[in-house]
Amino acid sequence: MVVSGGGIGIGRAVAERFARQGDRVTVLGRRAEVLRAAAREIEGAHPVRAVAVDLSVPAEVERARDDLPAEVDVLVHNAGGRGGPAPAGGLKEVAEHWRRVFDSNVMPAVLLTEALLPRLARPGGRVVTVGSAAALRGGGAYGAAKAALLAWNHTLARQLGPRGATANVVVPGFVAGTGFSGGPADEAELAGRRARTLVGDVGEPADIAEAVAFLASPEARHITGEFLDSNGGAVLGR
Repeated sequence: MVVSGGGIGIGRAVAERFARQGDRVTVLGRRAEVLRAAAREIEGAHPVRAVAVDLSVPAEVERARDDLPAEVDVLVHNAGGRGGPAPAGGLKEVAEHWRRVFDSNVMPAVLLTEALLPRLARPGGRVVTVGSAAALRGGGAYGAAKAALLAWNHTLARQLGPRGATANVVVPGFVAGTGFSGGPADEAELAGRRARTLVGDVGEPADIAEAVAFLASPEARHITGEFLDSNGGAVLGR
């Protein structure tokens, strides 16, 4: 299996979850040292392969293709980021911010899927994208980018269906330990985040990894083109 943004946070938890069950895992990301450290720490029955690449750049994706598995059963898109606060400057700054956020959240999923589509298992291939509750409740450029992934997933599901493969999205809310707010959340923020959920607690990276693992499993073979909320009820289903 291949997971983008696999060096830290949710992506690392996903990689660890699949490595633990004996899968051959490849982690992708921009920071080589972070990826290599994660690969060493989470490898299970097989070594975890680390490939440093900026997935928003077509030429880099092309270059990395030779380092990726010849056959991919599961492809998990987790690369992305909030891109910092919205700028207070002029139109140029606003445009740059929006392009940067879309480049870091949408293009990695689109380009990596296109690169690996011929290698995706048929039948049985799985593509799982990690989205965000910001796509459902609004959230500036970041929410719009994650909403774009939901729309793209519908198209991808139609494309993959005839070959017996599926495409789905996991929609987390706030996840502790991921630097979602630009750094570690203090206790006051965590208390506020917990209060917004129906279960009284925030998510952990491992919670999202389990949702991804379900959608990647044979048991989820009849689920495609959907999104699975994993946010403790912070955002109720649409």
